[in-house]
Formats: sequence, C-alpha cells, structure tokens
Amino acid sequence: MVRILLFSITFFLSIVSSVFSQESRPNIIFILTDDQRWDALGFSGNSLIHTPEMDRLAAEGVFFENAFVTTPICAASRASILTGTYERTHGYTFGQGEIKQPFIDQSYPALMGNSGYHTAFFGKFGVNYSGFEGLFDIGENYDRLDRYKDRRGYFYKTLGKDTVHLTRYTGQKAIEFIREAPQEKPFMLSLSFSAPHAHDPAEEQYFWEKEFDSLYASTHFPAPPLSDLEYFEAQPPYVRQGENRNRWYWRFDTEEKYQRSMRGYFRMISEIDHEIGLIRKELEKQGKDKNTVIIFTSDNGYFYGERQLAGKWLMYDNSLRVPMIIYDPRSVQGRKVKDMVLNIDIAPTLFDLAGIDKPKSWQGLSLAGFLEENSTDLGREDFICEHLWQVDIIAPSEGIRTKTWKYFRYINDPLHEELYDLESDPLEKNNLALNPAFQDRLSEMRGKFEDREKELRK
Repeated sequence: MVRILLFSITFFLSIVSSVFSQESRPNIIFILTDDQRWDALGFSGNSLIHTPEMDRLAAEGVFFENAFVTTPICAASRASILTGTYERTHGYTFGQGEIKQPFIDQSYPALMGNSGYHTAFFGKFGVNYSGFEGLFDIGENYDRLDRYKDRRGYFYKTLGKDTVHLTRYTGQKAIEFIREAPQEKPFMLSLSFSAPHAHDPAEEQYFWEKEFDSLYASTHFPAPPLSDLEYFEAQPPYVRQGENRNRWYWRFDTEEKYQRSMRGYFRMISEIDHEIGLIRKELEKQGKDKNTVIIFTSDNGYFYGERQLAGKWLMYDNSLRVPMIIYDPRSVQGRKVKDMVLNIDIAPTLFDLAGIDKPKSWQGLSLAGFLEENSTDLGREDFICEHLWQVDIIAPSEGIRTKTWKYFRYINDPLHEELYDLESDPLEKNNLALNPAFQDRLSEMRGKFEDREKELRK
C-alpha cells in the first residue's frame, strides 16, 4: 500500500511538474528570414505579395510598424540578435574570425539552454563559431552553397529520396522537432531561413519550389521609387562604384531582369509563408498552439533598385527597416505598435517571455510588455545604425536615427554627411546636410551620434 501510495504521489507530481512547465513558461519559436524588407508582406500594405500566414500572425499578434536592424548586413546583425548588443560592442562581422567567446557565453541560446528550455536551431546560423553544436540540444547549421553556380545552391538537402529547397527542408525539420519535443519542459526553437536571399553566384539569382511557379506569373511590378538617375548620381563615388551598384546590374538594370527578380524574391517569401502555415498546423495537431509564442523578423532590409542600387549595407531605411511580429496566444491580440524596436531587442524579449533575467551586458530592451493590455511607451528616442566592416567594395558607415530625423556619415570619408527630415521626407530624397538652414540640426545630430557612440564604448 505504501509503495502504491508513493508511486501515486510521484506520478501526480510528475504530471503537475509537466503541466506547470508547459503552462507557466511558454514554448517559443523564433523565425528569422534573410533580406526581407519591412514592406515585403501583405499586412504592411503590400497589395502584390501573397503572405496570408505572416499576415495572420500580424493580425492576431503585435505588429511593430517601425522595426529596424542596427546593422544592415547578415553576419553582424545576426551576432546582434544572438547577443543583444550593437556591432561596435560585440565587434563581429565578416572577416573577423570567430565571434568572441564572452559574447557567445552571454548569448540567448547558451543561456536559454541553461534555464531549462529544450533548444533547437535549424538553418543559417550566419555567425562563425566552431562550437555551434554545443549551443543547442538539437542543431543543424546550413546555408546556400556558393560552390554551385545554379539552383543547386538552394537545392541540395534531401527529405527521403527527394532533393528539396532549403525553405522546405527547414520547415520540415521544424515540424519534426515539434512532434518529438519532450513534454516535461518547454522548448525554444530558432528557425533561420536562407530565403529570400538571392543566390549570388547564379545568373538567375532566385530559386523556389515548382509549386510556386505560377505565383506572380501575371503580376507586373511597378518601378521602385527614387529609380531616376539623379538619385544614383547623388551618391558618393565609392557607393556608385561599390557592391550595391554591382548587384543592381545582376538583378535590376533591365526591365526583364527587374520583373524576373521581383517575381523570384516574392515567390521565395511566399514559400516561407507556406511553411509557417504548416508549422502552425503541426502546433495545433500536437496541442501546443495555445502555449507557443512566435516571434518573426528579418536580419536586414533590402533595395529593390531604389537609387539604382541593390543589396543592403547602407544607412537608408531600405536597408535598416524590417518586419517584426510577436504572436502570443495567451495575451492581447491585434495591436500595431509605432515605437522604434530593434534586432537587439529580440534576446531580451525571449528572456522576458521565459522568465529569465537578462545579462547586464545586453543593450536591447524587452518588447514583451507590448503583449499586455496596458503597455507603456518603450521610451527609446534614438538608435545607432552602423556598418563597420572595412572592405573595399562596401563603404563602412555610421549614424543615428530618431523618430523624425536621421544623420549618417561614411567612416572613411567623414566629411560626407547626410541628414534627413523623416517626417516630411520619409523616402530620404533631400539631403539637408549642405543646406545652410539646417546647420544647427546637423550639428545637433552629429553631436547626438557621438555622445551615443561614447556611451557604447564605456
């Protein structure tokens, strides 16, 4: 009898523990896309793109209308997402070797695992770190293969006997993880899609699964704003001769290329959207949909040919602005937020949701408060934007953005400054830096940037 009683108590406690861990600490899925700019989804007002699942997440969750990356390049931005810090703090970008171990030790995957979460990662990690396998309970790091100068760059992973697009592969790995996740602890799943990044070595640039061939087949994409030659000629020579211009020739320099590239870019986003739908269906099937928070964003923005440029890297909003959504089935739904939010806010938000204290070294802010009915203003007045990689083909630059103004300069040519009144000039057409009427504003913004930069160096 005593043995039976002890067994019953133990069994009861194990059930209570399991229920408590699942109900009090949510599962979290963090979805990151590659090169998806802020308006490349229907919910943002894009009438051409087909993204019903992203739109549903936005409509049912919190949609951040003014979300930005602090660094518009994948390597540095992903390091900022992992560590909750600015690029000039973590010091990681391309060509720097491995990310420094102290920043990995304070990264969200390292600390989430230590807090009792079952963690997994599938897709493009994007940060050079030889200890990747030790960061997650389950992890697979893969990206496009540049050695293939054709569709094989995206089609080399197999499911069963079939070779599939990396987007399909990542979606399926997520579904399998959700099915097999242990019941006794919450999970934290990071999904990092390589799409819609162009496959740079390939002439065709964009690749997708066959089932998306007909999507956008009859769509005509209007020319981007600021595509007149005057906006290109206003750029300094190192931008006119740099990689932004080079990639414009790859993708947008003729009408035929422009239409083909836009169809491909949109199809790749719609393919991710489809996988999000399959993932949410699996959550429902496994009874995990009511306690799983989904966070969605991208690693940087993207030029569609504005200023006759392509790629990202520059300090214009085309590069900096990204979509961001937090869907929490347990909280207030259907909210649009105007506060400026950043990629460095992802890690603090994950920790807040998980009930973990964030490291003091992190520079981002938690966005979890916006899930509450009476959330307050975030209080962010500005943020530093930067691209510090010293490479000939992309001019490094730095600046500061407030809600209504932007200032930036090129690090190797600090006398070239740009100043924009974002309220009256949201497309950043008119550089006011040389306008005598705005010299006080220029000085104020320059000083604001330098003060903030000094704070980050402390």
